[in-house]
Amino acid sequence: DVVVVGAETVRQEGYRPARARAEFAALREAAGQGPAPAIAVVTAGLELDFSLPLFTSPLVPTLILTGAAANPDRIAEAERAGARVVIAGDGVGIDPVRAVKALAGLGHTRLLTEGGPRLLGQLVASEVLDELCLTVSPMLTAGDAQRIAGGPSVAVPRRFALASVLEEEGFLFTS
Repeated sequence: DVVVVGAETVRQEGYRPARARAEFAALREAAGQGPAPAIAVVTAGLELDFSLPLFTSPLVPTLILTGAAANPDRIAEAERAGARVVIAGDGVGIDPVRAVKALAGLGHTRLLTEGGPRLLGQLVASEVLDELCLTVSPMLTAGDAQRIAGGPSVAVPRRFALASVLEEEGFLFTS
């Protein structure tokens, strides 16, 4: 399993390595999973701070998904920091279909995307998204909000079926 996140989300949130709860360790091991999910960062320019804990102290190596035209010096810096660079596109960015296939080739067949609206928009437009977990909060705010998925237009809206709804303290968790 792997958590796929966009570079901007990593920069804005100071993303850290995943840590599985101790009570799940035996379950993860029995399922053939590592001690924690890997983090895969989608980035065209590799403009990341490789001194962050995401790169210096993960339980499993952080993956970098980028295109073939990415800066070789930045690729080398990522690799020196312990990241595994995966080329998943012909240009500077990734091709979402190739990224999913490349991750599957590394044994990551269950992907969770926490990537932000731009990355989610790319996944929707490429038709590689098969489930959307959406949380509805009982709070309201205002500001310069974006859509949940930004990016390329989709000619035909993608339909999903509601699989589950959980509620806790007024929060709705759907998938």
